[in-house]
Amino acid sequence: MALSLMATAACFGTSPQMGTWKLNEAKSKFAPGMGKNSTVIYAEQGDKIKITVEGVDKDGKPLHGVWIGKWDGKTYPSKGNLTWDSAAYKIVNDHTNDITTMKNGKVMWTGRITVARDGKSRTVTVNGTDAEGKKFRSKVVYDKA
Repeated sequence: MALSLMATAACFGTSPQMGTWKLNEAKSKFAPGMGKNSTVIYAEQGDKIKITVEGVDKDGKPLHGVWIGKWDGKTYPSKGNLTWDSAAYKIVNDHTNDITTMKNGKVMWTGRITVARDGKSRTVTVNGTDAEGKKFRSKVVYDKA
């Protein structure tokens, strides 16, 4: 337990995930009907992480969302107009996190967020099922701002 707490504490400030990330649309491959997060900001908030998302939904309408929680694999609520209302992040290694998003307790999609070794970009690979039951996969690339 103490080792787990130390590992979580060690992530704050030193994790390559932290900071502001800008969408690199040219390097990204979006599933049909998927919105786009233009900016994602990871910041410390006490003993938790605050993730702020700005972008547009599938219809081009602005979206804003905030998730505050820990990277401990437990589900924490999100606020705003995202397509999901809670998410669980889990540390895989010092450059990689897994994410599971949910809406009303149902898994919407899962993904892997990997920061490049040089810390200049991150790739988010997403797998899910859309409202019509069709499986989708997206690969979204962000550059460090």
